[in-house]
Amino acid sequence: MDVFVSALGEVFTARIMGLMTVGTLAGIIAAAIPGFTITMAVVLTLPFTFGMTPIEGLSTMMAVYVGGYSGGLVSGILLGIPGTPSSVCTVFDGFPMTKKGQPGRALSLGVWASFFGGLIGAALCILLAVPIARFGLRFGPWEMASLIFFALTLMASLGSKSITKGLMGGLLGLLLATVGIDPIGGRPRFTFGQYNLTSGFAFLPVLIGLFAVPAMIQAVYEIQESKRKGETSAESYVPKNLAIPWIQTLKEIMHQWVNVLRSGIIGAIVGALPAAGGNTATFLAYDQAQKFSRRSDEFGTGIPDGIIASEAGNNGVAGGSLIPTIALGVPGNSITAVMIGVLILHGITPGPLLFREQPTLVYGLFIALVIAHFFMLAIHFVGIRWFIRVAQAPKYALVAVVLVMCVVGSFALNNRYFDVLVFTFFGLIGYILNGAGMPLGPVVLGLILGPLAESNLRRALMTNPDPMLFFTRPISMTLILLSLLSIVYSGLQIWRAGKRKKYQKS
Repeated sequence: MDVFVSALGEVFTARIMGLMTVGTLAGIIAAAIPGFTITMAVVLTLPFTFGMTPIEGLSTMMAVYVGGYSGGLVSGILLGIPGTPSSVCTVFDGFPMTKKGQPGRALSLGVWASFFGGLIGAALCILLAVPIARFGLRFGPWEMASLIFFALTLMASLGSKSITKGLMGGLLGLLLATVGIDPIGGRPRFTFGQYNLTSGFAFLPVLIGLFAVPAMIQAVYEIQESKRKGETSAESYVPKNLAIPWIQTLKEIMHQWVNVLRSGIIGAIVGALPAAGGNTATFLAYDQAQKFSRRSDEFGTGIPDGIIASEAGNNGVAGGSLIPTIALGVPGNSITAVMIGVLILHGITPGPLLFREQPTLVYGLFIALVIAHFFMLAIHFVGIRWFIRVAQAPKYALVAVVLVMCVVGSFALNNRYFDVLVFTFFGLIGYILNGAGMPLGPVVLGLILGPLAESNLRRALMTNPDPMLFFTRPISMTLILLSLLSIVYSGLQIWRAGKRKKYQKS
């Protein structure tokens, strides 16, 4: 108790509160810009922490971290372009809700879900740091490969109304993930002599291209349609209802407390597994919400369930990823790896001994994690009326500005013109796939998980070539069974939806 009170005194100072406010705002803005990742925002914060104490530096970075996880929903919901890779699933229902004329409702649902999901992740981090971290350490390459296989089975349920199209999109993503240097053998694959492809396709230009270009082309098409109908005023391009129903959406969140709790726990647990990341967590949370929902066939059309699941799972990762970072010194993702760097720069060694040697710092970090979510909520309360003005801008202006931001974001990632070409190429691919009715979510999922699936599968077989180990190791076997159940359940859902439609027609 004395340690907790001491940590409260360390964190609740005017300086740290000010730094966390600025950090949270910076994280939200950075994540709202397509192509500017949370990792980039945290890395840019790193130099400013050199002159700070460890608790000041970590609290600031924690604020940027939490703000970044919630900021990605802004552009995803308003423009249909995920601000960060972990907000891809938010687009599936958030953008359609905006197109229905309810951007305020979609944004407030996302913010509330982010807030509660983040608090769930923080609570699990505080209560279960050591036990979950020890469980995560039991994941060898067999378990990680099975976990990724389980995540890949989500292709079927993310495939709109067609398992075939979902699997085709996922396989395309897996194929794209093989371009570059072989992670085990070190040999180039499918580079066709292009040195720019030795590191594979940069993920962010691919992500922005797949989602941004089809959305921009659709916007241009809608502008032409409006002109053809004689609608020339700016008001004809924007949603009519820009109200932000905070109380109403809070009631919706409370009504879906099971969805919030389940998604937040999924995010925290997946975040605690090294290298799994927020991308996997959001897809898993979205998939489970769809499976347990009575309106599963409406997912992707703009319903609250999908937004809530995605954002609660997304922000649950923030707390979960700190579990192995603090308890064992193993970074849960690239962002917490930077935080470990801050500790080392200040002469502090992360790991189990940290709880004994620096208890005030550990509890101070827990407190900062919780406070950052309240700052995130407050900043969204104040600033969301400005964010929502994006939806009021005429589409012809948005198309130009967003396209420029996408090009700049693609270039700024590695300062390469090649990434702009990648953005353009995949923009055209996204437009073609969209026109063919093929969902983009499975493509993204395959591209994200492809390298992890390959490296863990090959590492497992190199350690022991016996494939039966995948079925004899308890955790791996459980995950494989869950994968098979996921495929069967997705097939049954689609079959029932088709049967229901035939019945309604008759």
